[in-house]
Amino acid sequence: MQKPNYVPLLILLAISLLGVFLPAVPSQIITEGLDTGDIAWMLVASAMVLLMTPGLAYFYGGMVNNKNVISTMLQSFIAMGVISVLWVTVGFSLAFGDSVGGFFGNPTTYFMFNGVLDSTPWSLAPTIPLALFAFFQLKFAVITPALVTGSMAERVNFRSYVLFIILFSLFVYAPLAHWTWHPEGLLFKMGVLDFAGGTVVHMSAGWAALAGALYLKRRKSHLEASVLPPANIPFVLLGTGLLWFGWFGFNAGSAVGASALAVSAFATTNTAAGAAGIAWILFDVAKGKKVSALGFCIGAVVGLVAITPAAGFVTIPSSIFIGVVAAMTSNYIAHLRTKSTLDDTLDVFPCHGVGGMVGMIMTGIFANSGVNSGVVDQGLAYGETTLFINHMIALVLVSAFAFGMSFALLKITDMILPLRVSEEDEKVGLDISQHDEFLVEA
Repeated sequence: MQKPNYVPLLILLAISLLGVFLPAVPSQIITEGLDTGDIAWMLVASAMVLLMTPGLAYFYGGMVNNKNVISTMLQSFIAMGVISVLWVTVGFSLAFGDSVGGFFGNPTTYFMFNGVLDSTPWSLAPTIPLALFAFFQLKFAVITPALVTGSMAERVNFRSYVLFIILFSLFVYAPLAHWTWHPEGLLFKMGVLDFAGGTVVHMSAGWAALAGALYLKRRKSHLEASVLPPANIPFVLLGTGLLWFGWFGFNAGSAVGASALAVSAFATTNTAAGAAGIAWILFDVAKGKKVSALGFCIGAVVGLVAITPAAGFVTIPSSIFIGVVAAMTSNYIAHLRTKSTLDDTLDVFPCHGVGGMVGMIMTGIFANSGVNSGVVDQGLAYGETTLFINHMIALVLVSAFAFGMSFALLKITDMILPLRVSEEDEKVGLDISQHDEFLVEA
């Protein structure tokens, strides 16, 4: 038995009471100008994006050792609950509320979702209700901190992890979403393009993962070079399938309508994933390794990561190149990581951080106004340099912010609740030590 702690429950009760006293009753729900086809597609896309988080749970859960499967999977699932409540309370306001200097949204704009049901649609999604846009964006906010867990797997205290993802969502994810996707945001006004979250989601998660791996230091099994094999490769295959499927909502849904642009993003997403999966295993073969299910799965996910910022801005043939380059780059960085002392358990930084950066660079090279009329400055491949230079500036800025802020938040979290479990708990496994549950093998 662990020591009782009433504080988290009291906080949730306080939030629930806010819901009673601030019910956000709409004065009049706006229907004029809305498109039922767009609404139907965005409802489906939102559900598809949410499915990615359970997919991530299977993807990560299959790769850890069998003493940590449940704990690793729960870290993804708990994000669906925690971030959902946080987003309605204040997260959506911080990301998409009235801009405060282009850095973050005013937290009072949509506090407790006040005015969301009866507000006019979001300016860049004029054919769907604001509430639908808000909940589509919620799914991105859910999966981003869940991505970070792979770097800290097998040694992070569960309660500390929950506190960290709350702080990360408020102070890293929401500001980056505001910078990138709010019309008054810092990066948006620079002309930086991020169609579906290569910067906001994957780079932020990747740099936070690197900070987490460095802060938590190495697992005892990693120090002793006695790391156990993945618990369940079929789980990884299932997780990859769910992620790939859900990613169509992630990228094609970011067109915020049932349009030709959504079709183009759908096509580039699938093509990049397929090309990257093949590239990863062929790169392994070129190094003398065997073709592996794990390799194809990781490669496909890297391709999905890299095409995310570019999906609605590049041509379908370009997506092949993007997938191949991203897979080979991430594969090489992951190989270098194995030669170092860095204990990024599931290679979150090489795959999501590096994959997101490759995608950002490729968007600056291949973005084309013929694909998306919203592209003002075309990519480097089409003879223009402004977009590429702005993307390089943004890459450095986002990397420094995401890493520095995440490291600071890890330190703050650790001061409140110890981030790392004891050596004995780590040896027993987090399934037992954190949750009193364990995986029953057939």
